[in-house]
Amino acid sequence: MSLSSTHGDARERLLARLLDAFDEGLPSPETSLREIAARTETSHALLRYHFGSLTGVLVAMLRAQRARDNEVLFRDAGQGTFEDLVLAIWRTYTSPERLSRIRGFFHVVGLAAYSPEDFREFVESLDDLTGMLASLAEREGLDAGEALTTATVAVAAIRGLLLQEVLTPGACSEEAVALVLRLSRRE
Repeated sequence: MSLSSTHGDARERLLARLLDAFDEGLPSPETSLREIAARTETSHALLRYHFGSLTGVLVAMLRAQRARDNEVLFRDAGQGTFEDLVLAIWRTYTSPERLSRIRGFFHVVGLAAYSPEDFREFVESLDDLTGMLASLAEREGLDAGEALTTATVAVAAIRGLLLQEVLTPGACSEEAVALVLRLSRRE
């Protein structure tokens, strides 16, 4: 076994501990690496070694959580429609146990806006939902370009509504998502 695979295995095990400790959430950006280390029964030096910083911890956790969410959403999307998936995405990310994760997502997105190169993998992963929705829109009869545009607008609207939900809890509802869906219908 090479040193790099040992490092990768140790990082993955530590990431699994982080995910277990925080369940569906994320640590607050005000939380110190020492506090996170105490909660995961490890050392802050180990967290720094494997993730670099608190931001590195947040990015790694978000990517893993989103990949897990997308796996479920992808599986369910095979049996549903574009509208079904939009509603599933909304319901997934507005569940109360995910509120800290959504806040963390917007925190990391804000940091990435200032230095996208430092967050390249995270930024590239943001197109996952768009691709999934575009595939469904194509399956429902749109050409590839129109499907991608429709999916891009739907994801942007969902993220905007999620930001509104973080800033003003309870201000958005499924009626707002229903409006997004009505606007995206091809009539």
